[in-house]
Order: sequence, then structure tokens, then C-alpha cells
Amino acid sequence: MHTVFPTGTTVYNPEKCFNGYTLYPSKTTGVGAVLVDMNGEVVRTWPNFMSFMINLLPGGTLLGGQIGRVTKVYDHNWGADDVVQETWDAKEEWRFAKADEIDVGDGPKWSARQNHDLVREGCPVGYYVPGMTPKAEGGRTLMLSYRSGNWPEVTRDYLTRATRMIEVTWDGEIVWDWMPAENIDQFGHSEAARNAMMRRCRASHGVFQNTCSYVGPNKWFDAGDDRFDPENIITDDRGTMLYIISKQSGEIVWKVGPEYGMDPRLKALGPIIGPHHAHVIPKGLPGAGNVLVFDNGGAGGFGDPNPGAPDGTWNALRDCSRVLEINPVTLEMVWEFNALTQGYPCEGEDMSRFYSRYKSAAQRLPNGNTLITESHCGRIFEVTPECETVWEYISPYNLSKTEGLFFSDVFRGYRFPYEWVPQLNQPRERAVVPPKHSEFRISPVE
Repeated sequence: MHTVFPTGTTVYNPEKCFNGYTLYPSKTTGVGAVLVDMNGEVVRTWPNFMSFMINLLPGGTLLGGQIGRVTKVYDHNWGADDVVQETWDAKEEWRFAKADEIDVGDGPKWSARQNHDLVREGCPVGYYVPGMTPKAEGGRTLMLSYRSGNWPEVTRDYLTRATRMIEVTWDGEIVWDWMPAENIDQFGHSEAARNAMMRRCRASHGVFQNTCSYVGPNKWFDAGDDRFDPENIITDDRGTMLYIISKQSGEIVWKVGPEYGMDPRLKALGPIIGPHHAHVIPKGLPGAGNVLVFDNGGAGGFGDPNPGAPDGTWNALRDCSRVLEINPVTLEMVWEFNALTQGYPCEGEDMSRFYSRYKSAAQRLPNGNTLITESHCGRIFEVTPECETVWEYISPYNLSKTEGLFFSDVFRGYRFPYEWVPQLNQPRERAVVPPKHSEFRISPVE
């Protein structure tokens, strides 16, 4: 880990980028959500928005989680207290806070318990898609939330944060609700895996999700494949798999995992471990219909105990990340970004040069590039289909007191076109060409 590193925009090739504003949440008090231009200049912050997912709606309106009534920033047990929609001039237009009643020591309080993902009807994903505009008024909101309780068919433990997906109307009514803990039999885990989960299931063992979005309009459904109904929901299991749920029946109708040893296609793909931001690339974008996912790596999987996993949990290990684009019908890997494609010289130990064990994301841009968030480095960067880095930004927020000894931390970044923020004049775009590493020096203090 480097002890000296720059922050802000460190690489920028204007001719090769999809230029616009980038929005991300910081965990820094007094800063909150941050909007930067291509040169890394902060053009707006929203101090009250410090939760996981922050979305931008046309006209400069923000939709995201707020904390502080009950919980703290990125509290994995409780999540965001409220989901709030606020105009550019801080006028509140919508608020949802009634998903679950929790007590953290001073009496029961209602909370949204929102975490990880948030999508507004009108666009199947949280990021910008040409021709698909999220509704600023009257739309449904799909989000991840939590519920605490006992699920004896999953584990003997009381779970403080079993995830649930909910769809909420503009009037605040929950009209759709689905929990992995209540549908565990659908996942297809082996008997050994279920036994391992029963022995030591925790909040992120088998009943945890890191993303949810609508499948959205797609060529597979147009060709007659009902698994890809646009209203269906795509999500993931933190430890083992990606899957699509029928919105109408609640059944899992498509999946990758949780077992990877029998099907040759899954064996070639390799285990999905700790994934984030799995979604179907929307119509109107290059790669439309394929599944894009940040496959974090780390530890996942369940099965028979072995020396590396004495209780059978987290028996799949991979100390590197990869971004995958997968054809969901053939399960063929269409595109991949990893340390090797990033430019490190060989497989093996260098693969960990691209590695964020938690959080992270990948957004397909209209020009065919991909905006990648490598959360544990505080790094958001844009790559071409050939994996050339044409924009890189390192967040200056949430550094440790000694700064060099701890990376910044960014949950997820999204790129939006300039015209979505008409309150601002379009900024000047200036190329950023980093110096050669062999020539980079820090001058001594005189």
C-alpha cells in the first residue's frame, strides 16, 4: 500500500471519455454526497446525504439515504434511516422511513433501513441511460432494506440484518417485499452448504444482498424468454451467486451459482464471490442485455469443512477483483476487467493489484466505456472496451489522520451528463496527463 498518493483527477483524456459530472457518497461529516466535474473540482456537496446509494435525477434533484435519527454512517446493522428526495435548492419532495421498527437502546423507532441499492421507476438502474428517465414524481422506488428476526430454516442465530427487497409507492406503501431468508430453498445450495450455513450463519452468510435493480426492457424478453421480463428483479447473494426473481411469482427464474463445479459453463466462469452492482445493461447502451457485475473476490461459498474453511463457510477464496460482462443466456464471458487487463505484467500475485473486497460498482456508459468504482482505494475510473484508463479520480475524503496509512473509501460513483444539472455552467475540460512514475518527485522542505 502506497503511503504517498495524489487525490482528485489523476488521469483524463477528454476525447476518449463520456464527459459529465460524477456523483458519489463520502462518509465525511459536513461533506456527504459529492458532485465533481471531470477535472475533479467539487461543484456541489450535500452534507445530509451520507448513506450508501445516492442517485441524481434530471434537474439536479437528489435521491438517497440519510442517517442520524437512529443510526450512523454506513451502519451495516441498521442502514439509512430515511430515503429522501430533495431538489437542488434543498426543497424536500419525498421521504420514506417506514420499512422496519427498530430499537437501538432508546425505544422503538421506524426506519427505512435502506442499504446498498436504490432505483426509481422510469429507469431500470440507478445510473444514466439515454431515453430512460427516472420519475421525479409519482414513481415507485425499489430498494434494499433490512429486517431482524429468526429464520430457523437458515440458521440457529438471531439475524440482526437479513436483507429484504422492497418496492415503495410515492405514497409510502410497500407493495412488493422479498427476502432471501424466506426463500432459501430456492437457491439450490447443496446439503453440505446448508449444514455449513446452519452451523455459523451470520448477517452476510447466505441471506445478504448487495444490489437490486429492475431487469428492464431487453432483447431476450423481446425474443420470448420470460425469465427476462422487464419487471423482474436482478440481485445477488453476498457469498455465492447472481439471480433474477420473477416479480409476479417470487420464484428465482435465472441464476449463476451457487455451485460451480458441475456445469462446464459455470466452471469456466469461476465462482462469483462477494459481488456488487449486478445488473442487466439497459437498452440504449453498448452491451445491452448482458449482465454487468463487480465480482469483488475475497471469501465466499459454503460446503464441506476443509482446512481453509473449518466450519464449511467461506470455502471459496480469491484475493483479487474482476468486472465481468456476461451473456445471461449462454453464460459466456463477453468482457472482463482485472489487474491483468489493467496492465500488470503477469498472473499470480499481481492479480491482487485490482482488489476491493467490499462495496464497488461498474456503470456502462453511452460511449461504450465502463465507469468502475474500486471502493477500498477511494478510486473511480473510466476504462475503454480495450481496458485503457482514460479518467481516474481518487477521493480526498475519509482519509485517516495520518492520511497516507489509510485509503479513502467510496461506496459507488455514477456519471451523469452535464444537462442533468442545468443550475451549473458546463465546466472547462482540461486534459490531465500524469508524470512518469520514474520521474515523479516530491520536493524537500527548504
